[in-house]
Amino acid sequence: MTETSRWDEAGTVGSFSTAAANRVLLEFVRTEMARCPRLRILDLGCGAARNAAPMAAQGGTVVGTDVSWPMLVAARRRVAREGVAGRVALVRGSMDYLPLRDANVDLVIAHGIWNLARSAAEFRRAVAEAARVARPGAGLFLFTFSRTTLPPEDRPIPGEPFVFTRFAGEPQCFLTEAQVKEELLRAGWEKDPPGPLIEYNRPVAGSAIPQGGPVIYEGTFRRLGR
Repeated sequence: MTETSRWDEAGTVGSFSTAAANRVLLEFVRTEMARCPRLRILDLGCGAARNAAPMAAQGGTVVGTDVSWPMLVAARRRVAREGVAGRVALVRGSMDYLPLRDANVDLVIAHGIWNLARSAAEFRRAVAEAARVARPGAGLFLFTFSRTTLPPEDRPIPGEPFVFTRFAGEPQCFLTEAQVKEELLRAGWEKDPPGPLIEYNRPVAGSAIPQGGPVIYEGTFRRLGR
C-alpha cells in the first residue's frame, strides 16, 4: 500500500490550488527578468502552482518540482486554466535530488520548502542541489521558518542543530538568521543585497508561539562563481 502524506490530502491540495501568489516574489521576478529577459526559473516544491503560474505569466520559463502527485495534478490544471502551460514544466522530484543538469537555471524559488527538511543533512543537500543547478549569478528567493517561532528554551532534536518537532509534531527546520546565511554561503549563495532578512509574523510579547502560523524569514541571494 502506497503511503500518502498530508500534502496529498484533498483539503490541503484544494487550499493550495486557490492560494494567491507571493507579491514580493513576483516583484523580484520582474527585477530578475530585467536582468535576464529569457529567465529560466526553478520553483522548488511548487505545490499547485500558486507562484509558478503567475511567474510564467510574467514571461518566465518555469520548472516546478514537487513530491506530491496530487499537487502536480492541481498545478497542471492551474497552468492550463491560466493559459501558461507552454511555459511551465512540472516534474516529480525531491528538493535534495533534483532532476536537472548543472548550471541550468537563472533563478531558484525556495518558498516554504527547505523548512520541511527532516534533518540538517537533508536541508544541506537541498541547498547544495539548488546551487548545483543554478548558473553563476543566478538569483534565489528564500521564504522559510525562523527560529523566533519557538521559545528560546526549546532545544532541537538530539544531534540536530536546527530541527525541532514542537511546532507541528514532526521534524521541521527553524534557523536563526545567522544560521540561514551561514548555511547558504557554505553552498555558494550570498545575501544580495547585503543586510538583514525580512521577518514576518513575530510573536506577540508573552506568547509562546505566534498566532496564525510560524515566523517567516524572507530574503534574496545570489549564486557565487563565474
